[in-house]
Amino acid sequence: MSVVPGLPFDGHLVLIGLPGAGKSTIGRAVANRLHRSFLDFDVEIERRTGLTVAQLFAQKGEQTFRQMEVELTYELASAPPMVVAPGGGWVTNQGVMALLRPRARIIHLRVSPEEALRRLSRSRVVRPLLLVPNPIAVMNNLWSSRAELYGQADIEISVEVHDSQRVIDAVLALAIDLTSGLG
Repeated sequence: MSVVPGLPFDGHLVLIGLPGAGKSTIGRAVANRLHRSFLDFDVEIERRTGLTVAQLFAQKGEQTFRQMEVELTYELASAPPMVVAPGGGWVTNQGVMALLRPRARIIHLRVSPEEALRRLSRSRVVRPLLLVPNPIAVMNNLWSSRAELYGQADIEISVEVHDSQRVIDAVLALAIDLTSGLG
């Protein structure tokens, strides 16, 4: 697949990163600007099951949730180009990135565990991650276990050093010219 300068990339744009990185917020804005569909894995899984992610984890376990992510990824592989925000742990499902490549470009929205936790604490969404005695330890463990997987992204954008609009603009630029972006 090639990218013609000035023409939008004709594959999926997949935003990955820790919970709190802004995948859903950035993804919605980018999809709107590109006139593409936006798929938030957590929202879609909640729609399909009738359970919140927290309820799904509590009632059926993380393994069931991860399997649903894999099934959704298989569906996505043949879907028209869209902007996608899988959950932060999607990358832990072996082979999911390969299922979408080369048709997709995977963009890591990098955020430190401390900043991610600060952002999550302001959210109205109940996050199981925050319902533990030491959430920063959990977040640090998530980062440690996933950093190498996030490193397999095609590009990384730091969401801490750039405001949301600059991150949105960088992702949009990547949709046109995949060699540019913000480090």
